[in-house]
Amino acid sequence: MAKIKLVEVKSDLGGKKAGASLGIDAIRIASYKNQDNFGFFRRFEGECYDKIEADNQLFNRPDSHIYCKKINELTKIYEQTAAAVAHGLKNCDFTIVLAGDHSTAGGTICGMRQAYPDKKIGVVWIDAHADVHTPYSSDTGNMHGMPVATVIDDDNTECIFNELDNESITLWEKIKNVGGIKKKVSLSDFVYVALRDFEIAETTIINKYNTKVVRTIDLRLQGANETAHQILKHLSYCDVIYVSFDVDALDTTVSMGTGTPFEGGLFAYEARQLLKILASFNKVKCIEIAEVNPTLDEDNKMAEVVFNIFSTICRAVDLRFAHKNSFLI
Repeated sequence: MAKIKLVEVKSDLGGKKAGASLGIDAIRIASYKNQDNFGFFRRFEGECYDKIEADNQLFNRPDSHIYCKKINELTKIYEQTAAAVAHGLKNCDFTIVLAGDHSTAGGTICGMRQAYPDKKIGVVWIDAHADVHTPYSSDTGNMHGMPVATVIDDDNTECIFNELDNESITLWEKIKNVGGIKKKVSLSDFVYVALRDFEIAETTIINKYNTKVVRTIDLRLQGANETAHQILKHLSYCDVIYVSFDVDALDTTVSMGTGTPFEGGLFAYEARQLLKILASFNKVKCIEIAEVNPTLDEDNKMAEVVFNIFSTICRAVDLRFAHKNSFLI
């Protein structure tokens, strides 16, 4: 069995709706339905487990930073997440992050950069949304639409729609500088999967970097296995790879238990197979799952789907490390 570190990040603060911070516990409950006495989670203990909790009571409080809401608290979460992820990458075989809202994924990438300061990092972003807005372009100010922008050191100045106050500018620069380096990754080293709900500002910067986008129909036509291999081939020049899975990448027939569902997404079996194959490759070091919101779910169905995906990832990693010499890419 591989030594997998689990990092739980319980935050609502970057989202549109509260409740995503409860998603991790919902996944644990789903595991109880499948494994006696939460047995599946018993493998994550000691140095293989970290829990980070935001001050989620802040969610409903007024925020003067209207274009980057809760950015102060989220900067702290970034720092804590980065430290936990970096520790896992340095001391364990593999790291999995279960997160509430997707805003904290920027902290995960900070952790990747801390663990691999001299390596080229590739990113597979499986999500209905590009999450590359900045406070200058966001029409909501919700930080779960900005994690990619916090790590690429490009404010997309071609698309400035909002005028920020000096304090917001300072705080935005601070969150981008978590870890002491602003550019952790380049958008040209991203692959988006199931992207289908985006605005002009996001299209502009994606086109600027010629970022690869795999549409749902592309994956469906060629199959999850072939798609995974094509993604890894596209990122073959990268030394290490991080995979981020927002459950709104799933079709709305599956993903109503999330804050921003959008039709036309992946079926559960497609996402499960894609993540299984990605997890089996040596360059993939960390996978994150985010945005399960049980307050929007029915009978915990979303969490049960996600637990199935999560456990499949763990089994793929176990197999990979049981046969290290078999996985060469």
